[in-house]
Formats: sequence, C-alpha cells, structure tokens
Amino acid sequence: MHYPVVDKVGDQITSAITSLDLHDFSRLARTYGLGGVFAQTNLPQQIELMQRLLAHWLKGGGAAYNPNRCEALGVLEFVESFDAMIDKVRDQWGTEPLVTATSARHVEKSVEYAEARRLIEESERPVIVLFGTAWGLAPQVFERCDWVIKPIGSPSGYNHLSVRSAASITVDRLFG
Repeated sequence: MHYPVVDKVGDQITSAITSLDLHDFSRLARTYGLGGVFAQTNLPQQIELMQRLLAHWLKGGGAAYNPNRCEALGVLEFVESFDAMIDKVRDQWGTEPLVTATSARHVEKSVEYAEARRLIEESERPVIVLFGTAWGLAPQVFERCDWVIKPIGSPSGYNHLSVRSAASITVDRLFG
C-alpha cells in the first residue's frame, strides 16, 4: 500500500511506487503460488506511469526477452484504494476476505507469525496481507484489519528492512 502510509514523523502521505517493488512482489507471489499482488495508490498518474513501464515486460520486447518476468508480472493489478482491493477479492472469491497487515511497529491486535499462519490455514476465506511503504501503514488501515502480524524482529535490534525484504520473510513464514 502506498496510501495511506506515514512518513518518519508520522504524518500521513502517499509514497511513490517503484518498479523494483512491483517486480519483486510479483516474483514473490508467483514463486509461492499466491493469488496475486495489488499495488495500491491514490494517484492515478502513478498507476498510469507504472502501467506504461510494465507494458514493456508484459507486451513489449521484455516479454520475449524475459518470459519468466512476464509470467510473474501477470499476477500484478493496480487499485486506487483499500476498498477497491477488498471489492476485487470479494468479487473473485464470492466471500469477504480476511485482512492482515504487517508492521515494524507494535500495533494492537498483533499476533505472532505462528498464530497468523494457523488463522490462515484454518480459514476458508481468501486472505489479504498488507505491506506498507514509506514508514509504514497509517493507523486507520490497522483498524480495518482482522489482525496485525507482530514485527519480524532481528538479533541486532536494527529495525528497518526494505518492504521487499520484509515481504519475502513474511510470505515464507506464512506460506513456506
């Protein structure tokens, strides 16, 4: 999610989409056989720019040059809001999705990875796992989640992974 997220002082912002995140999240979802990736932003110009850049990999010369990347990016879809994402999943699966979020901060409704994995495995509903960019998801996003996964943690105490790294660790812990 690129909106609403917060900056380092806690102000609500929209962060920029990067093509590197789109490529890596798509490759991660494809590798683990997940249902797909939503890139969410409230800025239509960002979606338009990324669609133009990705057209190279999906339909242009990049599709023939690197078919694996083309296949991975095929799981990617852009949405303009949290609600649009929920609606798309509900329409596809015919049921309300469970929504969990990740955070490097401690948030209410937090559960350990083992508990989150159990909740996912026991549910017959689709599950959305939210990742925030910038300095993380805005507080109102957490309020709409069924639960939040506790921070990854580190042996060094340093707590500032890239969203791509955090996503890889999280997906492996939940679905690996």
